[in-house]
Amino acid sequence: MTWDEYAEAWSGLHGGFDPRTASPVVRGWIRGAYRIGSWLGRHGATPLTVTVAGLLLCLAVPLAALAGPPGLALGALLVLLASVADGLDGAVAVITGKITKTGFVYDSVADRLGEAAWLTAFWLAGVPGWLVVLAGAAAWLHEYVRSRATVAGMPDIGVVTVGERPTRVSVTVTALLVAAAAALVDTAWPPVVLAVGAAVWLLLQLAGLSQLAAAVRRALR
Repeated sequence: MTWDEYAEAWSGLHGGFDPRTASPVVRGWIRGAYRIGSWLGRHGATPLTVTVAGLLLCLAVPLAALAGPPGLALGALLVLLASVADGLDGAVAVITGKITKTGFVYDSVADRLGEAAWLTAFWLAGVPGWLVVLAGAAAWLHEYVRSRATVAGMPDIGVVTVGERPTRVSVTVTALLVAAAAALVDTAWPPVVLAVGAAVWLLLQLAGLSQLAAAVRRALR
């Protein structure tokens, strides 16, 4: 599959957004996924294999957090690798012609379980449980509202909000890395840093929900 063929197929799965007209960063990311996905497809990888690999990386993050500050840094790396896998399973599906509705469901479920694992790592590292639960619930609600709006007739994703999954990845990785670095100064700081990260996550999800709610009203009224 050529890049142009891939871009057209990718566009059809993402509300008509053409990656060839995206910003250099977004275009570069999607083109990178196309190249790595092509290599994986040639070597027999399936979309489900990549999805499972990404989920396993996510589930390892809480275990890493139990190891203290060095584990937090490792957790950040695991989240990054999992986010790469999250982009690659779709690429492999497109390139190998194995796009399925069940694959879409599995990918979505894996994303939610993965995010729950990241927040579990925050909790294990000392973040209050209520804050972790609120952050997770807001992220889940963000995805649920979009899903139900699509079923109700919204023709596309509605709007790209400030609370999308890449934002959650960025907040998680940043919080884990800063917390690991803060431990070098004072071992009491990592829980504080991670609590700030969870609070930022929550606020961005609430802002994203507001944006999404407005888009849903425009699309469905």
